[in-house]
Amino acid sequence: MDRPSHLSVVLDLSPIQWALCAQATNPPGISLQMFLSQLLSFLNAHIACKDENTLAVFGALPGQSALLYSTTGEVAASDNEPTDANTYRPFKTLDATIMNALAERLESLSDEMEETPIGIVGCLTKALCYINKNTTASSTSESGRESSTNSVDPRILVLSVSPDQSSTYIPIMNAIFSAQKLKVTIDICKLFGAENVFLQQAAHLTGGAYVQVEKTDALLQYMMMSFLPPPAIRQLISVPTQDRVDFRAACFCHKRIVEIGFVCSVCLSIFCQPVPVCSTCRTKFPIKTLQRLNASRPLAAPSSSPGTPARPLAQRNGTAAPATPRPG
Repeated sequence: MDRPSHLSVVLDLSPIQWALCAQATNPPGISLQMFLSQLLSFLNAHIACKDENTLAVFGALPGQSALLYSTTGEVAASDNEPTDANTYRPFKTLDATIMNALAERLESLSDEMEETPIGIVGCLTKALCYINKNTTASSTSESGRESSTNSVDPRILVLSVSPDQSSTYIPIMNAIFSAQKLKVTIDICKLFGAENVFLQQAAHLTGGAYVQVEKTDALLQYMMMSFLPPPAIRQLISVPTQDRVDFRAACFCHKRIVEIGFVCSVCLSIFCQPVPVCSTCRTKFPIKTLQRLNASRPLAAPSSSPGTPARPLAQRNGTAAPATPRPG
């Protein structure tokens, strides 16, 4: 439990969603400026917990992803701020670097780019690459037999305000499987809007916490109590867990989230209706199989009541199978 902890933070910086969040009244929303002030306090608390703790901050902007800050020096720190005897210098450097990088990135966005889907998948991929690079470097420099996952306790925290993007289902699932292999915990903090199906699955499959913020004025308390303790410490304290997980998947043909799907028996691709030829592996299915699957389709998908988890049913050659693909 004395191992240093690495935290990669993914910020959802969608201008449209943050404008809606600031205007929300039921439940009350939060402005981007107020959110950043509480986030910086949380980041300062993380690096203050232990000297060896490391930090990386990624920004998910419309159509792009960027590294905003890192303790290993990939981003130039802002040291132009006047010194203050009452401020701890590493805290001030972190705050100034993140705020300057955010201002530069947001000012470069055009009106056309604001409607582009945010690069949340790109941020997750970069965060995993960053963790893999740094943990591998630390493991090769050590003479002991401990693996990289034993020397550093890595985790990713995603702060989200955007809804699901069905077109990102496959990349997000690939990122989840990579995080499982690297033993990286993915925590999710949903600040605004409906629950995110894919991020719910990411937290569940990697052993992380999924928190839907109900009172935004207590955001700092949510983050301090739920996301500041590393995974090793969470075994000794009570961290919020998910009572219900939505395991719905997105079909490969129309990129829609479906409750009932049809899975290719060769490559496990998911379709919302039976198809004669799999568009992924080009496997052809017998006519009798298609007729049997069409006959077994329900007339109307049952609607899930609020608070009831969806129970996906996928037909695989006429038998039921989970709609979520599994790594080979």
